[in-house]
Amino acid sequence: MDSQQTIGVSLTPKRFGAVNWYGLWSLYKKEVHRFLKVFTQTVAAPMVTSLLFLAIFTLALGRAVETIGGIPFSQFLAPGLITMAMAQNAFANTSSSLVSSKMQGNIVDVIMPPISPTEFVVAYAMGGVTRGVIVGLTTWIGMSFFVTMEVHSLLHLVYHGIAASMMLAFLGMIGGIWADKFDHVAAITNFVVTPFAFLSGTFYSIARLPEPFYTLAHYNPFFYMIDGFRYGAIGQSDTAPWIGMVVMAGVNAALGLLAWRMVATGYKLKA
Repeated sequence: MDSQQTIGVSLTPKRFGAVNWYGLWSLYKKEVHRFLKVFTQTVAAPMVTSLLFLAIFTLALGRAVETIGGIPFSQFLAPGLITMAMAQNAFANTSSSLVSSKMQGNIVDVIMPPISPTEFVVAYAMGGVTRGVIVGLTTWIGMSFFVTMEVHSLLHLVYHGIAASMMLAFLGMIGGIWADKFDHVAAITNFVVTPFAFLSGTFYSIARLPEPFYTLAHYNPFFYMIDGFRYGAIGQSDTAPWIGMVVMAGVNAALGLLAWRMVATGYKLKA
């Protein structure tokens, strides 16, 4: 009797088709479970930090800047803080996951299975987006106890919330692949993510900026994600909403392509 029939299992290679949905879903679940295991650190802590920003800026500037464009300052500030929290945590999720895997030597467990570069990028990016969206929802709920939270356009809220999380998830993936240690990721956070986020109109309207800073602000992709999300919440923006949607789509396409290229070539992932 054939040994294969005796064992009762097939030794032929498993075929997954055009997309390895099982591998994609497994990698995505791994990324989600990874940050949910430390929920207080990855979700609750960003919400508390955003609430502290809201309290500090409202108390410090509330009397000096009561309204911006006819909108109460706290109500103007809240959407920017939510977007910033979503973006920063999406970046942290993908970058920390990849750097940890590289330093611990278990990145081979991810690149050895039959998972294509596209599936690799999609799984990690969606893991970052999931964390960003969860942080955004919890922060929105937390702020609703202190600020009147409104929904002007659900389409823009959802689009820019997901697009912002995806942009930083791609950026975190690129940084995580490039970085050799956590110090390199910290450098990207300190010199790229944080400055671009703080100079994007999170705490102010860029209409108040003098030239050339007003023009330069339009070259900051972080501005469009915050401006678009704010428009979805309060109906006020510093640029045409459709421009922000186009810019975010273009930036995400470029970053996603770069991340895919790095994975496809095995840059700093394969010996």
